[in-house]
Amino acid sequence: MQAQVSRGDHEQMTLVSVVVPCRNEQDRILFLLHALNEQTYPMQDMEVVIADAMSSDLTSQRIREFMQVHSDLRIMIIDNPQKTIPAGLNLALKAATGEIIVRLDAHSVPYPEYVSRCVQSIEAGRGDNVGGVWEIHPGKDTWMARGIAAAASHPLGVGDAFYRYAELPKLVDTVPFGSFRRQLLERIGYFDETLLTNEDYEFNVRLRKTGGKVWLDPEIRSIYYARSTIKELARQYWRYGYWKARMLRRYPETIRWRQALPPLMILGFVFLSLLSFSWFFAAWIFMIELLSYSIILLAAGFHSAKKKKDFSLMFSVPLAIATMHFSWGSAFIWSVCTK
Repeated sequence: MQAQVSRGDHEQMTLVSVVVPCRNEQDRILFLLHALNEQTYPMQDMEVVIADAMSSDLTSQRIREFMQVHSDLRIMIIDNPQKTIPAGLNLALKAATGEIIVRLDAHSVPYPEYVSRCVQSIEAGRGDNVGGVWEIHPGKDTWMARGIAAAASHPLGVGDAFYRYAELPKLVDTVPFGSFRRQLLERIGYFDETLLTNEDYEFNVRLRKTGGKVWLDPEIRSIYYARSTIKELARQYWRYGYWKARMLRRYPETIRWRQALPPLMILGFVFLSLLSFSWFFAAWIFMIELLSYSIILLAAGFHSAKKKKDFSLMFSVPLAIATMHFSWGSAFIWSVCTK
């Protein structure tokens, strides 16, 4: 039975729960909260449940200060002692009371129509899990942060991850965040807490295995702030690659070409470099492969610099894409080779 909230003489609307896992997001959490406060969906029909992974900064204080000023938006803070994203999501889901769940991230800023468009698509039956497109913005105004943001939305960096750049609605493998009816949890279960990353993708694999549909609508848009430094980017993509391999152990049939290329490229580089010590022809192949890869990266940098009219992207985009490839690929290999 759908949870409904009466609005007097107005039409009854479905109650929506926005669930957000977060940790140490004192610099970003207010952007998200202000964006939720400006949603076109009726505020009295919406609640926000934030699972705080025991933040050691001012995240909790910032949220409570916001709650005092903006009391019309119902916000609940719950503790996430496990300090992982899937655990936080599950705790928030169990505390939520809405019929429709909208999952967001503390690094995201949804457009004002975000919740309304999610609800419209779900109620129209377009998908069991509905999501939209990320607009990747730099985490800081530095030449490297701008390059990382451009790389994170470039096909060479993210392959066929359509939610990074799609322009037309379509059925897809996965969406960022996602929104769905609460009954879906009864059908396929909650998020897998043994996966510290890739929990969204694994959730959608289970959904599709039951015949469910994942729908991407580019009209559902949110801003996502990318990492600001190469070190942060490398750490992020190492985590992605490591846990993607763990997820693929359970669902090997779900592997995509974009996921196989980075580890294969790294293995090729390593194999040819070692073989080149004893076989002169292998050294030539290695040099050709390395030169070709470098040219492709520089072309991506040139294209980004021309498109965004930012000369610094000529250098920062190739560096960011290479970091994404090598961090993701090496972590994937490491995960495959270890228990």
